[in-house]
Amino acid sequence: MAILRLENFSVLTLKPLNLEVKEEFICLSGASGAGKSLFLRAIADLIVHQGEANLDEQKCSEINPAQWRKWVGFLSAESAWWTDKVGEHFSKENNQYLRQLNLPEECMSWDVSRCSTGEKQRLAIARLLEQQPKVLLLDEPTASLDPTSVMAVESLIKNYVNKFDAPVIWVSHDQLQIKRLADRKFKIINNEINEVEA
Repeated sequence: MAILRLENFSVLTLKPLNLEVKEEFICLSGASGAGKSLFLRAIADLIVHQGEANLDEQKCSEINPAQWRKWVGFLSAESAWWTDKVGEHFSKENNQYLRQLNLPEECMSWDVSRCSTGEKQRLAIARLLEQQPKVLLLDEPTASLDPTSVMAVESLIKNYVNKFDAPVIWVSHDQLQIKRLADRKFKIINNEINEVEA
């Protein structure tokens, strides 16, 4: 079981935080612009931050950044695509997560430009899970999805957590979703991340 520990961890105006995340769903909410995305990006070591992030006994500051980002998987609110074909963004031809996300196998031959926002987001989730990260940092992963796809993503992530004992920090504005998923709930208020009642 992976354990993510944050020690005096802060980014920009967010106040320092000490937090330990085990095999559980932590849901993070807060007003737009409060710093939720910045917080996830900082944990993934994509932007400058203060304090230390630890995965098990490994310190982020002592690990090659590429290795850290393989272990600590970050899904941005808007997926990034750098070549024309969907399949060129995957390391395997047959991604086991496509069917669970209601995507046909032939989607690997699609042009990225023909994909809807929702398809891109589900493909980005499949792409992230293919790398089998030890920790999942998910920035509003279902914001652009229809209700059926929302449930498919939630089910898939739950199964992933159960299989790999993965800690999850999931940013969401959807209070019903938070109620469904959260083992613990946190909210950013006045630049401070506080645990709130589940």
